[in-house]
Amino acid sequence: MNHYYFKLYKPFGYVSQFITNDRHAKKKKFLGELGDFPDGTMAVGRLDETSEGLLLLTTDGKFSYAITGTSSEKEYYVLVDGLITSEAIQQLEKGVSISVEGAFYQTRPCSAKRIDTPTLPATSQRIRDDRHGPSSWISITINEGKFRQVRKMTAVVGFPTLRLARVRIGDYTIEGMDSGSVSELKYNSASL
Repeated sequence: MNHYYFKLYKPFGYVSQFITNDRHAKKKKFLGELGDFPDGTMAVGRLDETSEGLLLLTTDGKFSYAITGTSSEKEYYVLVDGLITSEAIQQLEKGVSISVEGAFYQTRPCSAKRIDTPTLPATSQRIRDDRHGPSSWISITINEGKFRQVRKMTAVVGFPTLRLARVRIGDYTIEGMDSGSVSELKYNSASL
């Protein structure tokens, strides 16, 4: 059987699935609106509705499993409320305690650093401007992915997330992509 592999820049406001049986979610925006994908295409991992960035899609369950395992690095650019401190960066790197499904979870050590304002595609998300206080950008690279993990991590250290974009999974990046753009990939297991 031939499998298909795609990378997509998921725009803000889209749900990381193709269909839903939830009658309350019928007005939401789904990935199928962004391209004509083969039957059986699934999102590899998730980005929540208010996040944007790199999402891999495939018809290959083994590929999906390999990506969602802990070996693949996932890098995020995060705009946080306030001027993040070195102490907060160190806390993020060591791991912090977040709530996951009603219990506390200690995040694994990760890479975190302050960055200059990145060049990202335009977003439809309303983001407050600096008249309402300063903000700063950080890069966080993790190899796990609990529900809303990065947002919870920045909140725990006192710098809530204002904008979140996943920019890399393994060797796959958003370089050259616009919001909503899709490109077919040639899968190589060494890319993870």
